[in-house]
Amino acid sequence: MKKITLLILLSLFQYAFAHGTDKGIKVETVVKATKSWNGDKLPDYTKGKPQITILKITIAPHTKLPWHKHPYINAGVLLKGHLTVHSANNKVLKMKAGDPIVELVNKSHYGINEYDEPAVIMVFYAGELNKPVTVLDKTRK
Repeated sequence: MKKITLLILLSLFQYAFAHGTDKGIKVETVVKATKSWNGDKLPDYTKGKPQITILKITIAPHTKLPWHKHPYINAGVLLKGHLTVHSANNKVLKMKAGDPIVELVNKSHYGINEYDEPAVIMVFYAGELNKPVTVLDKTRK
């Protein structure tokens, strides 16, 4: 019964999005990707119990995040400010408000806000139940 109810709800949402665009609803694809921002192919999904996590992260002006890795696929949108992301192999992504990012998976990187206003990013993680979505890389400073 739960599966049938879920299928009906999904069908209604699909119908509303497909037919509601002329009634004040606008659907815009921000990003659709099979690769992270540096060109690496995204890995297969986890085989464990899935858990979606959405984080709104505010990075103060002139703040550098520590080196870290994400064990799962994740993507975000910079809502406010500027952010520069550096990978371990010296690739750089400069972001401004409105820019999307498909993050690196299991690759060390860090972000830095070099500006005078906070950077605010909303990140969506396709993780695994009770597992961390970010792991610090203690081998880098």
